[in-house]
Formats: sequence, structure tokens, C-alpha cells
Amino acid sequence: MLNREEWVAQDLVGLSALAAKGDVSRREILQTAIREIESQNQAVNAVVLTRFEEALDQLDRTEQADRFTGMPYLIKDLHAPVKGMPLSNGSEKFVGTEMGFDSTTVSRLRKAGIALLGRTASPEFGLTITTESRAWGATRNPWNLERSAGGSSGGAGAAVASGMVPAAHATDSAGSIRIPAAFNGLVGLKPTRGVNAIGPHRGDPNFGMSHEHAVSRTVRDTAVLLDITAGPDAGCPYFTPAPEGGFEALCKTAPPPLRIGFLTDRFDGKAIDPDSAAAVANTAKLLADLGHTVEEARPDFDFETLTANAFRLLVSSLAGFFPPEFCEGPMEGFEPMTRKSMRYAANVGLHEYLQRAAVVNAEVRKMSAFFERYDILMTASTNGAALPLGVAHLDQDIEFDAFVDLVLDKSPFSVPFNASGQPAITLPVHQSAEGMPIGVQLVSAFGQDGKLLQLAAQMEAASDWKTLAP
Repeated sequence: MLNREEWVAQDLVGLSALAAKGDVSRREILQTAIREIESQNQAVNAVVLTRFEEALDQLDRTEQADRFTGMPYLIKDLHAPVKGMPLSNGSEKFVGTEMGFDSTTVSRLRKAGIALLGRTASPEFGLTITTESRAWGATRNPWNLERSAGGSSGGAGAAVASGMVPAAHATDSAGSIRIPAAFNGLVGLKPTRGVNAIGPHRGDPNFGMSHEHAVSRTVRDTAVLLDITAGPDAGCPYFTPAPEGGFEALCKTAPPPLRIGFLTDRFDGKAIDPDSAAAVANTAKLLADLGHTVEEARPDFDFETLTANAFRLLVSSLAGFFPPEFCEGPMEGFEPMTRKSMRYAANVGLHEYLQRAAVVNAEVRKMSAFFERYDILMTASTNGAALPLGVAHLDQDIEFDAFVDLVLDKSPFSVPFNASGQPAITLPVHQSAEGMPIGVQLVSAFGQDGKLLQLAAQMEAASDWKTLAP
């Protein structure tokens, strides 16, 4: 097996190259990942279910090794059915629930030979920006065990930042890929709506605001995983085509000079944490040094109107799973803020629901006009570093609107691009004075994931990012 130093020096692409050259066997790679999960998980509580023996047995039965055969991966405990791997969606109520099939994304990962070693923690139904639940307990940030690993893909973020695996599956409906990536010092891409298939169990989730992909320690892993999973599946309501030649190939070529607009505050002009503002300012200088045209610029839309309506539209989708008569009862087994969210959803009328969607569409159209003038928008990823544990969990009794305000204050930059469906990536460009990761978010026009990844790869090559917690 690889020792710890050898292990954390590699990403998925690097491990697959070692295996192809015969420097290490694919079984030894899996065994090393298992060792690291067992070693690190007691401290951070990122992995909540394991299937180690099943993964090793499947590898032993594989007759022909492809590029990523036996490469280790973890699947989030939210929105991702895996045959033989229960899915609780972070809820104590549904622990042990067998779905009996693979989602399209999971089936494509399997087809590529990737070994699924288990599931990572999520808060209940992914409803908050920290990963703390009655079902699985608190997931801790590897950079500081008293801090949150973010949410809702906090288990994935903590698993990768602690060195258990080089990359892990994640989902994003309101920042749930990008927030944990920022809190844990990782690369986190929310692809364009429709690049990754979302079937067969989901059609048009949350008006297209929900996405799936990964958190990783390198841009090239993010790109190669997208090459594996991208493309329409049977019956999908829409799709966005991938670039000819694939995303990984694009990352090997620097982008042409781009026009980049940035802001060091919120979209509405309110100040943000100084470390987050500094991360944007410092990255703007790097981008200018790389030959891009960089200037302060602000999209023209009503930030409060868009985020308030989009977030409530997301929560309202719970009504499709829990009817009003159920929400009138005690709803035993669910956490307090989850119950309030479910009751809120049950009381949203059809007129209000559709009107919110119309308002979101109007504001998205105004915001997206920015990308007729600029190739890229850069913002902070979050308003400051990882928050302490116990602040934003669902097992607390506060009013629903106050909870929404809490979430949107810490993460004011994510929701607009779930609403628009545009690709957005968090990059680990900075650290606070106390050594906590601080990220920036880059956004490009709809369908321009390749351009975004090209720029991210160029920045990575010119930087010294720290993607592994001490």
C-alpha cells in the first residue's frame, strides 16, 4: 500500500497513472483509501456508511481494467440512489432505506470502473449549510474540528480535505458543492444545468436549481469526473452538451484573454468578511497578471428578491413529498427546522409557487445580461470562513424566516446561480489569519463550463493552493 505521504500527493488522475504503469496495484489503491477512511473518520465523522468488502470483491471480479478501474470514491447521502447502499437523505427517519437501483450518475461512475466505498454525511434533506444531523451527528472541519465542514455536502468536503479520498460526489441546490469546497479548501464545480443527468428518479428538480457533481483537490479531477458523468439520459427534460473532446482535454490549454468582472462585497453592496473581500482582491491581481482584463463590475438585478424567492421555491418543493395532512401532524422523527420547512412548503399555494418561479425568472434574465459584456464574474464563495458547529443546524427552534436569513447571510453568493443554472466553481485561493480556507467563486455564461475549467486550471498552475488539511 501507499504510505500517507505518497497517498495525499496524488489525485484520481495521478493514482490511475500509477496503476497503469504498474507502480501500485489497483487493489492496493483501494486498500490505502480504506485505511485512510478508517484512520481519519473518527475525528471528522464524514463517512456514515461503508461498503469496503463489496468494492474489493467487485474489483477482484473485474477482468479488464480501464483507466479508472478501482479508483476510490464516496457517494453523498442525498439524492443519489445506489443499489445495495441505503439512502437516508440525512434523515433519521429514513436510515436503512434501500432504493434498489442506481441513479444515472452512479451507473456512469460504475461503468468507468470507479469503486464506491460508501456514503458521506448530509444534513436532513440537504436543508442547511452545515452537516450536523440526528441521523449521523456532526461532521467536523479537518482544518479546525470545532468548525463546520459546510453543507449540504459537508461529509464529502471533510472526506477529501482530510485525505481519505482525492474526490467525492456532491450535490448543489443552493451552494451545497461550493460552500463545503470553500470551507474545506477544495475545488467545487456546480456544472451548468443539464450537463449531468439527474435521472431516472428526478426529472426537473426544483425548476432546474438542483445539480450534481463533486468536490476535489485538483481541477483536473473535477474535469475528468465531468467527462465520466456528463450527457443526457433517457427521458431527460433537457440537457446541455459537453464540449467536443471533453473537459479534461480543455484544461490542458490556457484560455484566451478573458474579460473578468469582480466585486469585493455582496451583490447588494453590503460589506462582507474582510478575509473574503481580500481573497477576491488578491485573485483579481493574479488574473490580471495572467493577461486577463479585470475590473470591478456588478450584475444588475435585485439580489434580495432573487435569493429570497429562489430559496423559498426550493423549500416549497418538499410539498411534493409530504402532503399537507401529514404536515399537520407531529411529524415524528424529523428535526425541528425540517418540520418547520415542511409545514411552510405544505402551506404554499399554487399561485404563490408559480409566481415565485416567475419572479426568479425575471431576475435571472436581468442578472445573466452581465455575461453579454463579461466572460467571467468573480465573487467571494462565502461570507467568511467556516462557521462554528452548532450555529446553522436543523435541530434548533427558531422561526423559519430567521433561519433563511441566517443561511443567506453566510452564503449570499450561491443561490443566484442555482436559479440561473450557470456553471460556478469555488477555488481555494486564500487562508484567514487563523489558517482557515477562504475561497472565491468564478461564474461563466450558461454552458461555458469548459471555459470556466480552463481558467481554473490556469490559476491552479500559477498558484500554491492548499487543499489538504494539516
